[in-house]
Amino acid sequence: MSTVVLKPGSPAPDFTLLNQDDKTVSLHDLRGHGVVLFFYPEAMTPGCTTEACDFRDSLAPLQAAGYTVLGISPDLPEKLRRFRERDGLTYDLLSDPDHVVLDEYGTWGEKKNYGKVYQGVIRSTFVIDAEGRIQEALYNVKATGHVARVRKLVGIDAA
Repeated sequence: MSTVVLKPGSPAPDFTLLNQDDKTVSLHDLRGHGVVLFFYPEAMTPGCTTEACDFRDSLAPLQAAGYTVLGISPDLPEKLRRFRERDGLTYDLLSDPDHVVLDEYGTWGEKKNYGKVYQGVIRSTFVIDAEGRIQEALYNVKATGHVARVRKLVGIDAA
């Protein structure tokens, strides 16, 4: 279980992961741009689909504000490819089946569902500035509605 909690101003842990097309994506290659990085439990589940589609629908204003959107889950690239195609997602989905990046960002840990305790993805979103520092760290967010909060935090919508 992760005990990492990233705070604004701290460096964003660098990573290189495979995307839905089995191509590598590295955070350091995105320096000079802001990044909105969201961690979600599982592709093609109802909550994750809602969240991913909210990011899809906000992609143009986020990109216009200088941000690249990336989603990370433990799913393998093939499942991510199906998710992306099924829901018309137009940003990269990254595969972290070994939970390495999930651990580094403090988004893999203990969860409870209907009284059961298990290890899983803690739905979280990070806004990373152009220099690679955490601008905002939003842990344990709800699938619905937090994209609107991200839009306000990056100055797209009035607070």
